[in-house]
Amino acid sequence: MIDWFYNVPLVFSGTLIIVLLSLAGVAGTLAMRRFVSRMLDVQHEHSGFVGTMVASIMVFYGLAVALIAVSVWETHSDVSTIASNESTAIADLYQDVGSLPDPVGSELQAHIRNYTEYVIHEAWPVQRQGLMAPGGFPILAAFQERLAQYEPVTEGQKALYAEALQAYNQLIERRCLRLEAAETRLSGVLWLVIVLGAFISLFSTAFFRVEDVRLHGIMVSLLAAFIGLIIVMVLAYDRPFCGQLGVGPEAYELVYDQLMR
Repeated sequence: MIDWFYNVPLVFSGTLIIVLLSLAGVAGTLAMRRFVSRMLDVQHEHSGFVGTMVASIMVFYGLAVALIAVSVWETHSDVSTIASNESTAIADLYQDVGSLPDPVGSELQAHIRNYTEYVIHEAWPVQRQGLMAPGGFPILAAFQERLAQYEPVTEGQKALYAEALQAYNQLIERRCLRLEAAETRLSGVLWLVIVLGAFISLFSTAFFRVEDVRLHGIMVSLLAAFIGLIIVMVLAYDRPFCGQLGVGPEAYELVYDQLMR
């Protein structure tokens, strides 16, 4: 699947997939009808066997696509949770270091603010292309270096310092999860199963003996449109950060606007 296709508006890409699949299904089925009528002697009494075989194909294809669709949706939901958790870790860390005495508290908050701005304005556009954006590491490295230079004196400062370290470790962990999720996608093998399975399911209907070609074409086009809808759904949620339904930086923007601005 071409990468840029994921960022085409869903109404256009979805319509294109459904129309092309319907046309291919009808054209392929009509061509198969001629082949079947010339090469095979399909009679009405064969309908029971043909119907059983076509139903078996549809069941196995439906199960395979359903499992893939559920997996894609769960992955998309998990990535949304990862982004929300990282934004929460940013908010916690920003508040923890803000309780430390100046100038260290203000300097550490400035690093966190810069990191949040980087995630919103630089990392997210890269992630929308299905790529990893590891560029925020220098900002966090500078934060860690400044935090390590601070030596708490009172018991309260020691407690705040320990909380800041814990929040920083959580931020690093959740950031790594987000970076890994940026390149999450279905493998080519699974897409091959989806696409080839769709055509096998459509062309198998050509073995039914239907006298009215128009009726046969209409039924195949309806089946193709339904399969196309399922493929569009899988496409929409395949890459968690891409497309109209991709996970956005809203959680980070909320933290920045409500806490840091």
